[in-house]
Amino acid sequence: METLNLAIQTKKIYNSKLYLFTLKTINDVLDIKKERNLYRIIDKLIKAGVLIRIEKNKYFLKETKIGDFALANFLYKDSYISFESALNFYGILSQFPYEITSGTTRKSIKKVFEGKMFTYAKIKKGLFFGYQKIEDYLIAYPEKALLDQLYLKSKGLKNISLDECDFSILKIKRFKEYLNYYPKTRQFQKTIELLKNYISL
Repeated sequence: METLNLAIQTKKIYNSKLYLFTLKTINDVLDIKKERNLYRIIDKLIKAGVLIRIEKNKYFLKETKIGDFALANFLYKDSYISFESALNFYGILSQFPYEITSGTTRKSIKKVFEGKMFTYAKIKKGLFFGYQKIEDYLIAYPEKALLDQLYLKSKGLKNISLDECDFSILKIKRFKEYLNYYPKTRQFQKTIELLKNYISL
């Protein structure tokens, strides 16, 4: 009977068409009434090679290949890919970052999964905008990723070599629009002045 139950639960998981699961998502899919039974079934699904535990109460379907950006979004809500990762994605930075970097309104944090580092830098709620959905993840527009990077650079939290950047993809109108939302601190203004040596603002 247990095998039959596991087979039924496995089918429900696959039929959900999901590949990333929280504890709540799994409960919604399987409709388990008792929390104790839910954990027991999850353990069996892991042992059966159906699910892989990412961290506490977060799982993914074993047979699915998950992109780093989608996983970054899932690991820490609410967040979007930005900074070095987004700049590299758009070709502004040629050097591939060894971390997957994101912006969040929650506290700054680092997470590691399967040897990969996921870093989340806190930004003000008023700056949590300027991102789009590509495939299954949220990522800053090029202009927003650059501004996020420059803003944290002005605070001494990140760095960027402007000489090594390719700014040809930038939409200046959008950059100026987004720029208006950033605090006009002395250090940030200095950073923007440096940028003017590379693009016309």
